[in-house]
Amino acid sequence: MNHDRHLHNDDDAITDAAAHWCMRLHEDDCSSAEREAFAQWLAADPRHAQEYHAMQEIWQTADLLPRNEAVVTPFPVAPRAARTRQWRPLASAAVITLLALPLAGWVGWEQGWLPNHYQRFESEGQVRQVRLSDGSDVELNLNTQLRYLNFKDRRQVTLVNGEAFFKVKHDSEHPFIVQAGHGQTRVTGTQFNVWKYQDQVKVTLVEGSVLVSSNSKDGGYRLGPGMQASYRVGDFEPQLAQSGDYANALAWRNGRLVLDNLSLSQALPVINRYLNKPLLLADANVGRIRISGIYSTREVNRLVDNLPKVLPVYLTRSKDGSTVLNRILPSPGRG
Repeated sequence: MNHDRHLHNDDDAITDAAAHWCMRLHEDDCSSAEREAFAQWLAADPRHAQEYHAMQEIWQTADLLPRNEAVVTPFPVAPRAARTRQWRPLASAAVITLLALPLAGWVGWEQGWLPNHYQRFESEGQVRQVRLSDGSDVELNLNTQLRYLNFKDRRQVTLVNGEAFFKVKHDSEHPFIVQAGHGQTRVTGTQFNVWKYQDQVKVTLVEGSVLVSSNSKDGGYRLGPGMQASYRVGDFEPQLAQSGDYANALAWRNGRLVLDNLSLSQALPVINRYLNKPLLLADANVGRIRISGIYSTREVNRLVDNLPKVLPVYLTRSKDGSTVLNRILPSPGRG
């Protein structure tokens, strides 16, 4: 019992220290001596680096730290498939340190600034099903990362990259918000899919309704079942489309990539989601070639190698090693 209590107190001390450094290193007057002390603390125990990175993620997700001044730690942290942390608003001195408030730590929770629960999930080589702390179910496509924070007045997910299918537990008093790229999807309980590649995002609604909006505009557009909304950086509002058959967008849940008469310029963002290095177009002319077919999401590299067999293209390599698609021009007619 005493041993468990000691471990519990030790974890609290690490959390408090991580909170202190997370805020202090983002202050303009942080000295070189303090940064050296931070490096020594970080190297003293692997748990220090893990806790510091987790603390940074929470506060950046909650918009309490500047994203463009994130401190890069000098020590690597091994990735984890999932991280779950219960935050104790009444117990942790980290709340007081970070908020710089002369009030008890529960103020952060009561005001909706701080989450009481944080989860992080990653999927690499396989589709993964997870359950959030609110009871919602999420299915993660290959190479997907997302974070979940539960606030007093909302449930907030950040889709860092990849694709996820959400079955949201209904709670009219706590909206469920998915931040992806430069926009968000807001629901109270429904089923929908969110796909993200670089700065492009596509939301497909299966059941219920969702409100999709751009970060640069108030309000938003409400989708009905079968509708899709797409947006990217610079879009003032999302582009809407009605599709009676959303099976293609959800085919990844069965390990399939469906390309239904898409131009290569449309297909490449979908294909590149599964590649280590993106497939590139030599020019706009090759981007107009259309492609159809059903492929395995685990064998997209084979799809790329086989493109010259089914399309009038040939492959070359760019300087960085990426594969480039070039169009084979028709032979000039003889006259």
